[in-house]
Amino acid sequence: MQLPVFHFDRFIPRLVKVLTGLVAVQVVVAALNLVLPPDMQKATTASAVALDRNGTWLRALPVDNGRWRIRADLDRTDKTFLKRLIQVEDERFYLHPGVDPVAIVRAFGSNLRAGAIVSGGSTITMQTARLLEPHERSYGYKFLEIVRAIQLEMRYSKREILAIYLSLAPYGGNLEGVRAASLSYFGHEPESLTLGEQALLISLPQAPEARRPDRNPKTALDARNLILQRMAASNIVGSGSAQEAMAEPMVTKRFAFPAIAWHTAGRMASGVKGLQATVVTTIDANLQQQLELMAARTAAEQGPNSSVAILVIDIKTRGVRASVGSGGLERAGGWIDMTRALRSPGSALKPFIYGFAFEAGVVAPDTRLMDAPTRFGDYQPEDFDRVFRGEVSVKEALINSLNVPAVAVLNKIGPDAFEARFDAVGVKLVRPKTGLHDAGLALALGGEGIRLDDLALLYAALGDQGLAKPLVYRLEDETRPVLGQRLLRADAADKVVGILRETPAPAGRLPGALMKAANRPAFKTGTSYGYRDALAVGVAGGYAVMVWTGRPDGGARADQTGREAAAPLLFDVFDQIQAPPRLPQALAPARAPTALENLGGLTGKVSILFPPEGATVYVEVKGKDAKGHLVLKRPLKLSARGLRPVAWYIDGEPLGLDESGEFAWSPPVEGFYDLTVIDAAQRVDKSQIRIVAIGSDPP
Repeated sequence: MQLPVFHFDRFIPRLVKVLTGLVAVQVVVAALNLVLPPDMQKATTASAVALDRNGTWLRALPVDNGRWRIRADLDRTDKTFLKRLIQVEDERFYLHPGVDPVAIVRAFGSNLRAGAIVSGGSTITMQTARLLEPHERSYGYKFLEIVRAIQLEMRYSKREILAIYLSLAPYGGNLEGVRAASLSYFGHEPESLTLGEQALLISLPQAPEARRPDRNPKTALDARNLILQRMAASNIVGSGSAQEAMAEPMVTKRFAFPAIAWHTAGRMASGVKGLQATVVTTIDANLQQQLELMAARTAAEQGPNSSVAILVIDIKTRGVRASVGSGGLERAGGWIDMTRALRSPGSALKPFIYGFAFEAGVVAPDTRLMDAPTRFGDYQPEDFDRVFRGEVSVKEALINSLNVPAVAVLNKIGPDAFEARFDAVGVKLVRPKTGLHDAGLALALGGEGIRLDDLALLYAALGDQGLAKPLVYRLEDETRPVLGQRLLRADAADKVVGILRETPAPAGRLPGALMKAANRPAFKTGTSYGYRDALAVGVAGGYAVMVWTGRPDGGARADQTGREAAAPLLFDVFDQIQAPPRLPQALAPARAPTALENLGGLTGKVSILFPPEGATVYVEVKGKDAKGHLVLKRPLKLSARGLRPVAWYIDGEPLGLDESGEFAWSPPVEGFYDLTVIDAAQRVDKSQIRIVAIGSDPP
């Protein structure tokens, strides 16, 4: 038998034609892909999200028309949810080129039998194409959808396409993306989802409005359970697990998105550009929330038009750990970020007058000055209480915030030179009248305005031996080396801090946790003309803290001095910085099992930190009530070390917690009291103290 002859010379031309045709098709497809690319604008536009330093959500900003489109993060999305979504929606997702022919044929057959379009056979990639360019359902648009899906597959990886889909998928109302849906319906990120939650999230994009659980819980329940039945029938999950998931209650309302550090987080989120839709800030959400509660309480106590601003700065990195812009958004001027407002510092700049004078060799801490009526040209300052003390040391003048000595020293170093030192480190003092061309001696008493965050920057420099650096709000900037600029020589700064550390604490207040570490705050208060601004700024424990209270509109307040209206809150903030976190973290156990509460048994001992044994505690009183009991301006905050929770007893009677969860005590009369604290290990410590009532202290 003769074998057929293979004519190689005839085969070559045919092969060339086939290859040429394939190349031509590829060129045409590539050209079309280049000329008519998919519109990716929606994929590149997402709600900017600000997170705290540990990844806790602070605040997000909506996109157009108030829609929440939060970019999906597959690394922080439940892996079982991703797997089950693909198994239910597009089981050959990782195999097909964007279009699944089997699904298309099956859908076409179903539509023929039904006489209408009941199934589209869309893959996740095709659904993503439709989300990018919404259109009505028709065979013509289905063809366009197929072309766009192939284009997406040519441009992006499967993982990227899945992330785009989970960022754009509609979940009802103004929610787009799985993160927005999980946060709004379940109150948490989609990092860990129950089977019932997964099924609901899989079902919602197919009919987001009809199945909205907050509007149509029965329809949402039926759709979720249908998905669970399909999962069980396909052996994606066991039938028992599906039945348990069907018993999960259906959510019926939406959670409000978190809004922590509203002003600062909003400012940081608004600065996000391009595809980077998340910014990680230096804020500590736990501390921030505690301080926001304290600010709201203080603002409410100081009058309906009062507000509060607080800044906490880590001196080592200059990272802003907390930034409270107001006493609450519902208060007058609450939408204004007062941490960046221009206000009068009152006496808060006096430490720098003496610091510059120390550096220049003009005075020393023990230099004697006269506190007596003195005229400097046409300017004659008075002390706040209008009482002059005669001959005093520089140290005494600063501790007691005397005006005449401060003006005298400023006159020696020169107000223009004083102002220039701040200008050199990027801090601008603003004169109230544009007609004033020269800095005046009123600088010593708050005659020029300063931004409150700049004031905090200056005190952070004091706490860093005179080195000024810009404040940092982004976590990534904390590790970037910044040389800083010299505001003060180290020895001069240390002298100032040493003096300020001897400033008497507000009546009835000592910072328990800080006193335990022998690290009491070095602080200064300030009160502007008309009591418009009450300030307290200080450093301790590696932190700088700025507290302001006042009216955002600049209105005057009656007798609200820095010492009375701001210093107590400053001490509370320092205590809170040192306190352990009290807010539970999401998805974390509330406490350790009893057997593991302590490692190696109980250690240490219980002890009363404030008020200590034998102390005489002076309390400020406003008067007496009908029973003759003392009415305090503010209660005493008791502090103890021991295994939590602790219990306090005053003369044998138990003391309850106040509304903020703290032990606050208002002694009814003057005299001696026996205080007892008992910790959770039933260990006891006692102290006997004396209570003495006094009137208001000078600011």
